[in-house]
Amino acid sequence: MRLRLVLTPLIIAFVTGHAYGDCPQPGQWWQAGNSVASPTLLAQAAQQQVVLLGEQHDAIDHHRWQLHTLAGLHALREDLVIGLEMLPRSAQPVLDQWVAGQLTEEALLTESHWEEAWGFDAELYLPIFHFARLQQIPLVALNISPELRQQLSQQGFERVPAEQRHEIPPPLPASAEYQTRLKEVFEQHAMGQENPEMLARFTQAQLTWDIAMAHGLAEAAKEGALAVGLMGLGHVIYGHGVEHQLEGLGIQHTVSLLPWEQTECSLPDPALADAVFVLPASIE
Repeated sequence: MRLRLVLTPLIIAFVTGHAYGDCPQPGQWWQAGNSVASPTLLAQAAQQQVVLLGEQHDAIDHHRWQLHTLAGLHALREDLVIGLEMLPRSAQPVLDQWVAGQLTEEALLTESHWEEAWGFDAELYLPIFHFARLQQIPLVALNISPELRQQLSQQGFERVPAEQRHEIPPPLPASAEYQTRLKEVFEQHAMGQENPEMLARFTQAQLTWDIAMAHGLAEAAKEGALAVGLMGLGHVIYGHGVEHQLEGLGIQHTVSLLPWEQTECSLPDPALADAVFVLPASIE
């Protein structure tokens, strides 16, 4: 079974416990406990090597926010590259053909094996795909196949030839904080059952996931592009996942941005990400 990092509302809405100013309002960026103008925030992000845009995969406003942020960054950096957690490396030729205008939507989804590789509603992502094609922005498949991820996490990187693992290096060890969070996620899926061996495999699988995406983004950044990665919130929050692995790959200038749903007059934890964009509360 493929386990995913799932953030509970408590984690998403975690607050500092003391006020820095007015209540965050929808449409605002918040950074270090204060609101910041969108042009200022985007100008900061555009000067980095890598930008991480987190998402809850099935939340349409998260993808709308990603699209708007991508448009703002592209206005400042034409050398933009968009990295996608959603597809494995094997889908790269399909992405290239899509950006080149050689595929229909149906062909894109069929030839990339979208349903098998990702499974979330493609309609949530297609506006971003069309934006990339209209602006001729390269799309990069960041993920690896579940089979390779399992092989690497169980056998170890040193036992898999470099060419078979797309030259991806071994990951840095998880920080103590990340280990604790992954343990909590694992226990949710395991229904409280204690199994140290399975926990170790789960942790290694997540680190493999993180380093695979970090490697793809680092390769683009080292060529001089602004590499923007679209990925689940769990790989972004607190800098424990992909950002940590990027540091091990020599990428020192990363900014993490998240959507943050405002449900009451509370402030996002400044440690959650470098900045958050306030979304209106969803209507049930």
